[in-house]
Amino acid sequence: MIQFEKFVLANGLRVIVHQDLSTPMAVMDIMYDVGARDEDPEKTGFAHLFEHLMFGGSVNIPEYDEPLQMAGGENNAYTTNDLTNYYIQLPAENLETAFWLESDRMLSLSFDEKSLATQKKVVCEEFKEHYLTKPYGDAWHKMRELAYKKHPYRWMTIGKELGHIENAELADVKHFFFKHYRPANAVMVLAGNVTLEKVKELAEKWFGGIPAGEKYNRNLPQEPEQNEERKLEIKASVPLDALYKCWHMPARLDRKYYITDLLTDILSGGGSSRLYQSLVKEKQLFSNIECYHFGSTEHGLLAIEGKLVKGVKMKDAEKAVESELDKMKSELVSGQELQKVKNKTESMIAFEDMSVMSRANSLAYYELLGDASLMNSELEKYAAVTTEDILEESRTIFNKNNCNTIYYLSDN
Repeated sequence: MIQFEKFVLANGLRVIVHQDLSTPMAVMDIMYDVGARDEDPEKTGFAHLFEHLMFGGSVNIPEYDEPLQMAGGENNAYTTNDLTNYYIQLPAENLETAFWLESDRMLSLSFDEKSLATQKKVVCEEFKEHYLTKPYGDAWHKMRELAYKKHPYRWMTIGKELGHIENAELADVKHFFFKHYRPANAVMVLAGNVTLEKVKELAEKWFGGIPAGEKYNRNLPQEPEQNEERKLEIKASVPLDALYKCWHMPARLDRKYYITDLLTDILSGGGSSRLYQSLVKEKQLFSNIECYHFGSTEHGLLAIEGKLVKGVKMKDAEKAVESELDKMKSELVSGQELQKVKNKTESMIAFEDMSVMSRANSLAYYELLGDASLMNSELEKYAAVTTEDILEESRTIFNKNNCNTIYYLSDN
């Protein structure tokens, strides 16, 4: 059970305090309720661009990293389709450094043409390196477009196309910032060797005067139920043929999400999993194969992808995958097999909870989902899953009309 306390500033900033006196360190985690799904379809990649811009300095602090490093701290960030997260770890005695650094860039991020041009160049190079020139790099760009027709999950966090970042203008960037990166749309977690009293004092001092902004209320276009199988063939200069398949799955707060999560582990949770044992080890059709999902807040995707062994025909490989899925749809998994993946999940959660950084991140995430205390009921939800649940959800998800397939073929 993770203990925490929560208060809200007058400007709407939610603050969560998790005390752990066993460490000399403190963590500040600020999570903004904005991701790639919140972008204009004609101006994508902005949430990820901001991940870079936020480290470009603020009006009063031109070099963000320098004072943090002098205080013995380190920081990082990540962006997803659903959220943007910035986090700092530093000695608890220097906690105020984190407060003035983060508050200044929330209040007065430096907007100028030079900074924008620099970060646009960095992001464009990242786009080219990882998605245009890297083998198989465009697979999930294509797959999202295949699987989603209306929902903004149809583009990746990096953006739908390079031109959207290349053509981003300062006015667009400012508008996006002041719409989303405001106290009313943020959760701040302080964890580690901290006290509620000190955090309240510093939060009010450094964040209390920042204008609240308007609470962002989503009204995103919802994806209609898929009722036909979709396929795409790509030919490119890649070393091996690859098979990509995905199916729509329940949203993050749905009870069936936990069933689906365990289902993916049964299929692909290590060397003893079904897909590896059958298709890699025994039949030797794939050099590697994995099943996973994206953990999306809204209705996401469950995916299977694998590289074929040289000389194996795509149809034979796909048929073998479908055979394994047919077993999931027609036979109950054993109680032992289900318990094994439950134990693995419990161990993984326990391991993550050992880190103060991870605890802070989870508290911010669950608060963004609706309530930080959800973090303490996760294990119960996994424990409640039955073998009948796995069978029923397999039949629902692995429906032919819910399937999207890409044959990624080598032209060598």
